[in-house]
Amino acid sequence: MKNKLIGKVLATEKSPTTMDSFCFWTQSNIKLNAFDVVKAAHLDGSYTYGVVEQISHITDSSSFLSNFISNDFGEPTTNATTLRLGMNYVKVAVTFNDHKVNGIPHGIYNPLLNDSNVYLATADEITYALGLKEDDNSIVCGQIKMYEGSTEDVVTLPVPLNSKFLIGPEGAHLNISGISGLAAKTSYAMFLLKAIQDYKSKRSEDNVAFVIFNVKGKDLMAIDKPNDFDGSQDEKNAVLAEYDALKLSQEPFSDVKYYIPFTEKNLKKSTYLSENEVKNGYETGRLNSFAYLFEEDKENIELMFSNIDDSTQTMDTIIDYISTHSEFAGINNWIEFLDKVKGKMEAGQSGASKEITVQSWRKFYRIINKAIRHDEMFATALREEHQCRLEDALKEIKANDVYVIDIAKLPEDKQAFVFGSAVEAISNLQLGEYDDGGKTPEYRPDRIIVFIDELNKYASKEVPKGSPILRRILDVAERGRSLGIVLFAAEQFRSVIHDRVTGNCSTHAYGRTNSTEVSKGDYRHIPETYKSMMTRLSQGEYIIQNPTFRSLLKIKFPKPIYKQFK
Repeated sequence: MKNKLIGKVLATEKSPTTMDSFCFWTQSNIKLNAFDVVKAAHLDGSYTYGVVEQISHITDSSSFLSNFISNDFGEPTTNATTLRLGMNYVKVAVTFNDHKVNGIPHGIYNPLLNDSNVYLATADEITYALGLKEDDNSIVCGQIKMYEGSTEDVVTLPVPLNSKFLIGPEGAHLNISGISGLAAKTSYAMFLLKAIQDYKSKRSEDNVAFVIFNVKGKDLMAIDKPNDFDGSQDEKNAVLAEYDALKLSQEPFSDVKYYIPFTEKNLKKSTYLSENEVKNGYETGRLNSFAYLFEEDKENIELMFSNIDDSTQTMDTIIDYISTHSEFAGINNWIEFLDKVKGKMEAGQSGASKEITVQSWRKFYRIINKAIRHDEMFATALREEHQCRLEDALKEIKANDVYVIDIAKLPEDKQAFVFGSAVEAISNLQLGEYDDGGKTPEYRPDRIIVFIDELNKYASKEVPKGSPILRRILDVAERGRSLGIVLFAAEQFRSVIHDRVTGNCSTHAYGRTNSTEVSKGDYRHIPETYKSMMTRLSQGEYIIQNPTFRSLLKIKFPKPIYKQFK
């Protein structure tokens, strides 16, 4: 593609060019969009590349009133008596200069000179300017389209993202934000996870496993089955062609196992899956139900209090008392435990040295009793072949495995308990706390990606500072990269998430949101035009930020390739 000359650089007294930005005039019929890449001639035969941030149109009219008067004092059906001179000018953020010295990049970032030629960039130049060079570590994160609206100039490119800056070791963690439904947060996260599984399954080093929490209906409970696209063959062919163009497999997820909360009496309280779906899952070995046993899982009791404001740390004191005093040592199941706690509620039966009041024991009992009693997930023993402890299952996760843990029908306190206990088990696994039974190194994943939607339930700025689950999430965000634990998280509003979580994410995906959200401080580094675009992004579009990219990118991704539920 030959470079198309579209204008010249502008430098005026009031609007000079700088090291970081410049403006250029262009003809009114040239169709450009925010995020398009242009290049401008610079010193020593080099070119400076930049990304379009804003497009404006001006005329020689001194005021709105002048235009009104020239149209017969506001008569829209007449032609203007005064011909106005007009032009479009474009503001560009500088990303790169291609000057080299002895073959070594040595960019010139002096301000561009007035009247320097400005061109559309070719596909190779766009790749170079945005830092999208593909290498052995590349994972596709979508595609970009440049110069949309111009049939002869449009450029479509896959966007390679260096895996080392997505899942480690150079950077880790992904945060996805956007309003419910239109932003398609789960779909984009699953698209990236599918791309990672495709990529990593072909490589012997740096093995990856996946732990995914299903929080809405049956959304993620059939990701190993193909999407039927409601019987539309045309749509199916179009989506498969998109995956092929991105060099991704046209098959759904492989090596998938599903886990639902255990129940014998009322399946509808446990999962949105039907009885036939559960029965078939048990028979094929793809589905197991998980339960918690007192003796093995009592250390996670504190997770029941994740959203309880315990400013005086009374609940923490009781939990510590339970774990250290012998009177709780001989308990074998949850019912005995509840009875023992209930006994502490009687007058004169408070904790050692009267440090815990009867009222505190009563509060503790109310919370624990509501969560545990009459819930078969808190079992006395494992009795069935398809029943397991979630921690035991996570100990056995292998490279390339995908574990989907269904918590969609659980109340929020139990969702927090399951999520927090799973994260704790994953941390212990990566720290080598479990005996691996002499398994080969290839058996164990080097990295485990954990995906959770509705992160605001566990790591918002309003969650109590002493929340046990918040502590676990912060630990993963701050130390997970070195431990091989990667957090992929989504929420409707990024601004409500704890700063230490978003601050430790190397990749950020911004979906469609509202004007109130983009006015928050979390978006202050984003240009105003891009903020405005965030309020009208289409489904399947995201604005992506990553250290390897020289600019924010607006990408598109295809529809899910796995089964969708209405």
